[in-house]
Amino acid sequence: MSTDASTLSAGPVANVATPRIVVIGAGFAGLEVARELGRAGLPVTLVDRQNHHLFQPLLYQVATAALSAANIGEPIRKILRRHESVQILLGEVTDIDIHARSVLLADGTRLAFDYLVLASGATHGYFGHDEWARFAPGLKTLGDARQIRARVLLAFERAERVTDPAEQARLMTMAIVGGGPTGVELAGSLAELSRFTLARDFRNIRPATARIMLIEAGPRILPGFSEKASNYAKRRLEKLGVDVFTGTPVEDIAERSITFGGESVPVGLVLWAAGVAASPLARKLGVETDKSGRVPVDETLKVGGFDNVFALGDAALFTDEAGKPLPGLAQVAKQQGTHLGRSLAAHLKDGTPLKPFAYHSRGNTAIVGRHAGIFEQGRLKMTGWTAWFAWALIHVYLLVGFEHRLMVSMQWLWRYLTYERGARLVTDDSLDKGPERQPQDKPAAARKSGDHVSSSSG
Repeated sequence: MSTDASTLSAGPVANVATPRIVVIGAGFAGLEVARELGRAGLPVTLVDRQNHHLFQPLLYQVATAALSAANIGEPIRKILRRHESVQILLGEVTDIDIHARSVLLADGTRLAFDYLVLASGATHGYFGHDEWARFAPGLKTLGDARQIRARVLLAFERAERVTDPAEQARLMTMAIVGGGPTGVELAGSLAELSRFTLARDFRNIRPATARIMLIEAGPRILPGFSEKASNYAKRRLEKLGVDVFTGTPVEDIAERSITFGGESVPVGLVLWAAGVAASPLARKLGVETDKSGRVPVDETLKVGGFDNVFALGDAALFTDEAGKPLPGLAQVAKQQGTHLGRSLAAHLKDGTPLKPFAYHSRGNTAIVGRHAGIFEQGRLKMTGWTAWFAWALIHVYLLVGFEHRLMVSMQWLWRYLTYERGARLVTDDSLDKGPERQPQDKPAAARKSGDHVSSSSG
């Protein structure tokens, strides 16, 4: 049964004459909008299908057992508890009716709005090959990170059980598709996990011999950085033992193999870091989008043709003065959210015209394994330990909550000194239907008698 929630209270200051503002998504953009409007005492309804704000730039560290999920997530209600005019609803938006000024939730609840802010983020994009998603998971949620962590650790556990060298090699071959910051950081972290953290933990296999492949369709990795930085990253990855392939688009991904450059390579795991697409909700606005599904917005972040609809972050196509679209970075989304929140608050309270948004880059950064990073901001270009330290400072600063900053800093220090990773548990609910059954495994009777993968690998 459908429920009309247009009269739901959004806080003690709400009244009939106050515009109803609905924000979809509690990522960096949506969170900052709600925070700024809440500070102004304006009633806001923030809707997200998760109850937590997630720091996506560090998801790869959860996926590679360097951090636990609790280190990079914070309950939305806790973050916004001081702003009494902000109401938080846990729910999934399934449709948007711009002309009726309402959004529909999966449970049938309908929320009316006078102003709508779409900050629903992005999802994985497989360039028309959605069938690859089954074999090559991407990294956007904590669920994705846990699944990838389980697959990585179970690949080594299964390799420990088999006796055929070819099958061991397949299980310990991992491919990352996409040479952007996420792919580069995943490749470096997986290489360190196998070369150092797991090196002495197994008896029948040598994790240090695991093959990590980074596959990029473009001419070089890290295309958003200078060519010098890209070459530095490639050298650092190769020093860690990563095989870097450029100019080689992926042709096919199957359950046990990946095909690129005309060659099919047996693999135990494929991770997708190549493409993203805006949330499908962006298309619900009924306006033309770009090939990634992003909605074009003007200088005030308004969606074209509407005075009361805004799009931010990965859902928005905002071009700078040079006509270049802004990248899908946390700092872009955070700045857009803060700007729109303040600008819209002034507009609604004082009638001040909406101000144009100007992006101020805080630098572009990525890390390539232990104490090796890249940092570029204008003419300032750094590599090595100093860039790694700048990357760490930026990411710790962006984390929500003092306790998270402290915990992550301490864990990074411990990991730096010891190479240890404490988040290496594979819980029962992360396991798939069971270990892969290969002809080289023990006979079925032996497997039945209790030969199973442990629920914990460390």
